[in-house]
Amino acid sequence: MSVKLHIKKGDTVLVIAGDSKGQQGKVLEVQVEKERAIVEGVNMVSKHTKPNAKHPQGGIVKQEASIHISNLQLIDPKSGKPTRTGRKEDAKGKLVRYAKKSGEEIK
Repeated sequence: MSVKLHIKKGDTVLVIAGDSKGQQGKVLEVQVEKERAIVEGVNMVSKHTKPNAKHPQGGIVKQEASIHISNLQLIDPKSGKPTRTGRKEDAKGKLVRYAKKSGEEIK
């Protein structure tokens, strides 16, 4: 059973819990089945890599690790502050997300 998530790829989010608390970033990937997301510049980890075509030297590479969806909050496109999201029908009868703080529709 898949769950409907409040965050999509391309959203700007704020981290509200964990080591990266307070950081903002753009969502690069959402892992729906795991309920996790990868956010640009947030939750950085050091990964030890063997030499390969991309990194001929190998060594330690810094990269983003996934973070649980519950620790992320969407940034309101109008005010720039964190907000909860809701769903409502637009004029065409299609369900759209909206920011509960401003009532603004999220594209």
